Amino acid sequence: MASTSTVTTLTIFFFVCFIELTVSQQISTVDSECTGRWIHIRTLPSRFNLDLLSTCNHYPLTDDLCPYLANHGLGPKTHTRTRSWYRTDPLLLELIFHRRILEYPCLTPDPNLASAVYLPYYAGIDSLRYLYGSDVNSSADHGSDLLSFLTQDSPEIWSRRSGHDHFLVMARPAWDFSQPLTVDPPIWGTSFLERPEFFNLTALTLESRFWPWQEQAVPYPTSFHPHSLPFLESWIRRVRRSRRTSLMLFAGGGGTSSTPNIRRSIRLECTNVTETEPETSSEKIKTCDFVDCSNGICEHDPIRFMRPMLQSSFCLQPPGDTPTRKATFDGIIAGCIPVFFEDQTAKMQYGWHLPEEEFSEFSVTITKEDVVFRGVRIADVLMSIPKEEVARMRERVIEMMPRVMYRRHGASMGLMNKKDAVDIAIDGVLQKISSRG
Repeated sequence: MASTSTVTTLTIFFFVCFIELTVSQQISTVDSECTGRWIHIRTLPSRFNLDLLSTCNHYPLTDDLCPYLANHGLGPKTHTRTRSWYRTDPLLLELIFHRRILEYPCLTPDPNLASAVYLPYYAGIDSLRYLYGSDVNSSADHGSDLLSFLTQDSPEIWSRRSGHDHFLVMARPAWDFSQPLTVDPPIWGTSFLERPEFFNLTALTLESRFWPWQEQAVPYPTSFHPHSLPFLESWIRRVRRSRRTSLMLFAGGGGTSSTPNIRRSIRLECTNVTETEPETSSEKIKTCDFVDCSNGICEHDPIRFMRPMLQSSFCLQPPGDTPTRKATFDGIIAGCIPVFFEDQTAKMQYGWHLPEEEFSEFSVTITKEDVVFRGVRIADVLMSIPKEEVARMRERVIEMMPRVMYRRHGASMGLMNKKDAVDIAIDGVLQKISSRG
């Protein structure tokens, strides 16, 4: 169980921050820069958020989340002296986002002034009790309690636009919340997003489906959370000067079965390559590097994969159980050019943070069918790209870095002026809501 002191400290901090920030916003509600950008944070009973943190190790078949509650969801530091690197669990994005939005400059305590209403509901954590609780077939009930509260406590806030102006963060793929209400027992997941009452709200998920317009994918949190602009600039300089001694890298698991699939093809190509390929007449590089992340050993240990990513020109990003993967964003943080094998992996997912029209400028796409069934060698495709083009693509990846990172809460003003993943997500939400009229 999470320590009582940890949860109590978080509760007190969130309460004090919210009171201080909302009072300050009451003073500045005439600020023209906030016109059309006001956000109201709906006050929810603690059972919908902070109380859920006390059951962070109660559920089977999922990691103990308790150690990663530190630093308001960023997790413990990777080492004592760092101020930018943490052992972050992506499933705590709801907590990270909640803490960060308290610093948003256009908060208002008056929902009537707000263009959007944020629900600080930790849907991903709460979903676990519907999957693994005393009644394991209660997945269809996920969302019932929240809906009852929204329609009974100040119901005019919810009913004025039938939820169209509400949004929340769900720190799991949308597939985990989209079991049909009629499936009993569920194969996996809950039915939160299948409830008609929630069809109008905007859900920020780690991976979206492609047809529901209310879902929008946001980047998986990486372990990099700088607190100041100098720390970010220092990291960017390190990325730029890093010697890329490997052509390509695959950091992941899977691909061990005999069934043809893209991960198997990648493993075979990487493990069977022993030669080196010349980059210049005086320097050679390794064709492929492989970091085995099977059984989740890399999830909270960025040291395992970050150095190899810094030393590789291209990072292979095949789909796994779902089309997207956290390693896509780890690679971008390392300045490693992503190589995709299907559009659903990222191109059709993260339009706010990785603009689809710019995809070819910072990534490479090789159709997985060509690799698995037509004998296309990934290394041959990548080696055919001119060095000047590789350098240009890497620079574009570096430019994308701030867009996909989640800076640390309480960051310096200089860094706050550079939009990160949270800022871009909020901009997208406001535009999405305003477009509905």
